Amino acid sequence: MNRIFKIFFKTKKIKKRKVRRNQTQYLSNKQKAKEIAKDRLEYFNQFYGYKWNSIVIRNQKTRWGSCSKEGNLNFNYKIALLSAQLSDYIIVHELCHLGEFNHSRDFWILVEKTIPNYKTIRAKLKNNPLPFNLK
Repeated sequence: MNRIFKIFFKTKKIKKRKVRRNQTQYLSNKQKAKEIAKDRLEYFNQFYGYKWNSIVIRNQKTRWGSCSKEGNLNFNYKIALLSAQLSDYIIVHELCHLGEFNHSRDFWILVEKTIPNYKTIRAKLKNNPLPFNLK
């Protein structure tokens, strides 16, 4: 084999292993993440009274969560690997989008209602952005 082919072949092997590990990690944490999301949404929704359509756990590379106009809440499976404080912030953040579908001052007032120290928590997440390496 020539040198270029060997390098290409090695690179492909490494990428396959990394993808396989990530997929295994996703599958082993998906259910736990869904349980956390459901439990915490029900708890925090006592203070908001919003209705959502569905909760979906995804294997995303760049997002912790999202909310659609249809009321679907999506969360990264890695919320199951975070501290309760960080995952609660992410869950409340997406829940509040059901009331304010933007990041206006009114939105942050909603978040602050149940997560008064959201600015500190948000800074922690920015220092630990996705994808963080979980080996």
